[in-house]
Amino acid sequence: MLKVGWFSTGRGPGSRGLLQFIQQRIQYGLLDASIEFVFSNREHGQAEGSDAFFKLVDGYRLPLVTLSSRRFAQEREGRLADHRSAYDLQVKQLLQDYEVDVCMLAGYMLIVGPELWHNWPTLNLHPALPDGPKGTWQDVIWQLIESRATRTGAMVHLANDDLDRGPVVAYFTLHITGPGFDALWPQATSISVADLKLSPGEDLPLFQHIREEGYRREPYLIAETLQALAQGRVRLGDGTVRDAAGSPVQGVCLDQEITGLLGVADAQTGLGPTY
Repeated sequence: MLKVGWFSTGRGPGSRGLLQFIQQRIQYGLLDASIEFVFSNREHGQAEGSDAFFKLVDGYRLPLVTLSSRRFAQEREGRLADHRSAYDLQVKQLLQDYEVDVCMLAGYMLIVGPELWHNWPTLNLHPALPDGPKGTWQDVIWQLIESRATRTGAMVHLANDDLDRGPVVAYFTLHITGPGFDALWPQATSISVADLKLSPGEDLPLFQHIREEGYRREPYLIAETLQALAQGRVRLGDGTVRDAAGSPVQGVCLDQEITGLLGVADAQTGLGPTY
């Protein structure tokens, strides 16, 4: 069984949905893993979104560990960026008694430093292909539209100093041309991206559709990545990704698995994301 440490700011429904999705798959016996702790950089009473997340964690009876990054920075009269190493060291100390095989960043709004990812293999979800755009999911989609890309995807990679470019563990691909997409591209290419950002902004139908199709696949990418690790099909060690035989790999494509699971979720209730 794979022992997982779960990092999330718990800011909104997306964070709750990811945790709920993974925990339900564990409970249904679809994922051979356990969540050993949930860590948040917010504390009770800081925000409604994170309080709702903590309620969900408590409902699953998962150990919850918190350390407010905002309070940590305020007490030092500076920005968190100036004290990130000290913050991560304190987080490491708070979590030192938990035994985990891997940590998952799922809606965690801070950059994780070597104080943490040297201690545990730490996985990050990035909403682009391994050679795709960097930045937030919003940045990624605007870059895709500006370059008139024909495909995108998402990847789970090892966190390291190379932001959004750590060694790839697994990924999926998504074609953004063809049925459902072709009719949306003319509006997005008739004026500049700079003007599109002003109006209609993120309400642009193509922007919305790219996000929706990626968003519904991302929970399955996390689940199937964790399952591949649990089964030994993918192995992590010393900042590298290897297959079952110990040979280095450049990430495992999970298109077939995710497509199959989406078909099951469309046919059944309770197995798909709830957000």
